[in-house]
Amino acid sequence: MIRADLTSLPTYVPGSLHGHPVKLSSNESSQGPLPGVTRAAAEALATANRYPDIVSHELRTTISEWLAGPSSLLLDADNVAVGAGSSSLIEQAVLATCRGGDAGDEVVYPWRSFEAYPILVRVAGATPVEVPLTAGHGNDLPAMAAAINEHTRLVIVCNPNNPSGTTVSREELITFLRAVPEDVQVLLDEAYIEYVREDDFPDGLGLLADFPNLAIARTFSKAYGLAGLRVGYLVGRPEFIEAVNKVCIPFSVSAVAQAAAVASIAARDELLQRTEETVTQRTRVLEHIPEAWRIPSQGNFVWLDLHERAAAFEKAMGEFGVAVRCFDGEGVRITITDEAETDVVVQALDALASEFFPER
Repeated sequence: MIRADLTSLPTYVPGSLHGHPVKLSSNESSQGPLPGVTRAAAEALATANRYPDIVSHELRTTISEWLAGPSSLLLDADNVAVGAGSSSLIEQAVLATCRGGDAGDEVVYPWRSFEAYPILVRVAGATPVEVPLTAGHGNDLPAMAAAINEHTRLVIVCNPNNPSGTTVSREELITFLRAVPEDVQVLLDEAYIEYVREDDFPDGLGLLADFPNLAIARTFSKAYGLAGLRVGYLVGRPEFIEAVNKVCIPFSVSAVAQAAAVASIAARDELLQRTEETVTQRTRVLEHIPEAWRIPSQGNFVWLDLHERAAAFEKAMGEFGVAVRCFDGEGVRITITDEAETDVVVQALDALASEFFPER
């Protein structure tokens, strides 16, 4: 029999092209992997008749050595899990901490935030606890701390938050972590960290030593241009990583994805220079949004708090050939890419300003 509760489960809605030439609905990079990464992936593809390394040893070791340098942490492969994108690892974190069934285990997370959170929590049989964002569209950490009770097993903080692009500061995060009981796992979702340019942004890796119940999820899908290969990583204490690895689907990270991720780390200085272009274009887009409507973003996207006009705005952008991501009744997220695509976006924003951005 099919689970009855699945009928009420929300469906993940991916960004689509809608027949428009400019797709800005999925937070993808407009540039592909570097040539060296493509070569490594092609070489791995030649052995596709064999199963990939089930424990992703080379990739986990490479990640631990890479991250240990700038963070001065004593990391090794036992501190790292890899999965089919960070979303897969978030699901594994839920499965590793929540028992499902009638246990009543709860997962606390901000809302509106990453669309997959409620889906992953409910699939695991846990109870989602959604904490509304602040008036400034950020994670309300005091409210999230207050939502923790004896049933809470996992708390997710999305920083920068998707789709609003807002961040919490290092001081805010530390205050929050101190308020979380030691037996409650905290997962810091940093999928867009490569686009952050704030001085007081907390690098979660630097907090791992002080907060053993903290884990960090990141991805190669965004800045590294590997969205189509599905590979992300999770860093935390070995006991938690072991539990996360126990609930993964065997061989879920392909040999091609593993090879491409290792090559991406080797090419990271060159590859991440591309994020500077995104940051520059993000500033351009924000400058073309009236100040009263402007929500500062540190992701590769901006958020328009349009409420009931969101669907109409999505349609209007489509007339300019731009596909954006509409959250009907809430707002619209526009992915930021390169100069050419941004030219089209700012032209559309200027033309639609009087209709959709009245004075507040």
